[in-house]
Amino acid sequence: MTGFGASEKGSFRVEMRSLNHRFLEIAMKISPHLSEHEIPLRNLVKERFARGKFDVLVSLKDEENPKIRVHRGLAREIYTSLLSLKEELSLSGTIGIETIAGFRELIVSEEVPHDTELLYSAFAEAMDRVQDMRNKEGESIAQDMRSRLERVEHMNTQVSLLSPEVVNACKERFMERLRLLFGDAQYDENRVLQEAAIIAEKTDISEEITRIHSHVKQMRQILSAGDTIGRKLEFLLQELNREVNTISSKANNYRVSSSTVEIKAELEKMREQAQNIQ
Repeated sequence: MTGFGASEKGSFRVEMRSLNHRFLEIAMKISPHLSEHEIPLRNLVKERFARGKFDVLVSLKDEENPKIRVHRGLAREIYTSLLSLKEELSLSGTIGIETIAGFRELIVSEEVPHDTELLYSAFAEAMDRVQDMRNKEGESIAQDMRSRLERVEHMNTQVSLLSPEVVNACKERFMERLRLLFGDAQYDENRVLQEAAIIAEKTDISEEITRIHSHVKQMRQILSAGDTIGRKLEFLLQELNREVNTISSKANNYRVSSSTVEIKAELEKMREQAQNIQ
């Protein structure tokens, strides 16, 4: 799910963006002065979120105005040593500021002390704002999924009403084949009844219809419970798709097949949404 959050506290600024992603992926850009905090901050994101691609920027506002100082004692030592070397080797030329400035060791960057509690406070506030946006989007997705589940349940009811028609059509096809095969000849009725029972069992879709109803009920409960639900929904959607495919292969009925195609279309839309839900 998508979201954005930013916070400034003291000299710290945190920006966090969240995009749809099936897994959790964190890309963090952090000030070199705060590098020791990168792993703890990453862990805070992992504790709060289960899915999403996160782009995180943690910066220091006073980095634009760095404080430096010149190591004066070292500069004196360098100058004295160079002057002594010049006299010892009878070298020409002068030792000026441009010579001394060539020694990078003389320029020292001063670390400005920071209150890291403010850093973690700003980071938590940015996460809260991202989560608020994700929650709003999640509720919208959940409402859409509830509407689709209603349509799935309605079409499943239509399929259940067609179940007797499927069985009768199978029976008629079976009897017609018997007539074509035996005509007026005698045949073993017990054997025929056994075969008819086997065929009836293979075309019975009542169990699949019941399981679909059960899975839809479970999905509604999961959507109402909230928390981390994405993978649970994905699993149930896989099970629903399996039951619908079984019905389609068993029924051999145009009206049933038409309904299963519509159900699968709804399931596919929900599957795409479930991949983005935490």
